This record gives sequence, structure tokens and C-alpha cells, in this order.
Amino acid sequence: MVKEIERSGIPVVHICTVTPIALTVGANRIVPAIAIPHPLGDPALSPAEEKALRRKIVEKSLKALETEIEEQTVFED
Repeated sequence: MVKEIERSGIPVVHICTVTPIALTVGANRIVPAIAIPHPLGDPALSPAEEKALRRKIVEKSLKALETEIEEQTVFED
């Protein structure tokens, strides 16, 4: 679905836990997530720490949306 949305001219960020799969399916902007059972959080963290972690992922994703790319890009830390 990511590729189809991109094809219509809307940039998309794929937040995922297994980046090789995202690369294989052709996602253009990839942001690594935390873990398969908790992609956007970590229940072992305090609520404040988890909020900061989630905010970091969202901010990284927004930055990825703003970035012009020529090829598939994984936005690491």
C-alpha cells in the first residue's frame, strides 16, 4: 500500500520493526520501530520515558517526510 500512495504523489513513511522486509516491498522512506510486539513503545519504560520514545519516532518520521530522496532510505538515529 505504501508504494501505491507514493505513486499518487503523496510521500509516505513506513515505520516498521523489520526493515529488510520494508526494503524488499519497496518502501521509500523507512523509519525503524522498537520491537514486533510493541513497534511504537516499550512497556518496560516509565510513562514519561515511553512518551519521549514515541515522540522521537514521530519526529523522525516527520523529518523523513520533509526529506527529498532519490532512492530507498532508512532513517536511523
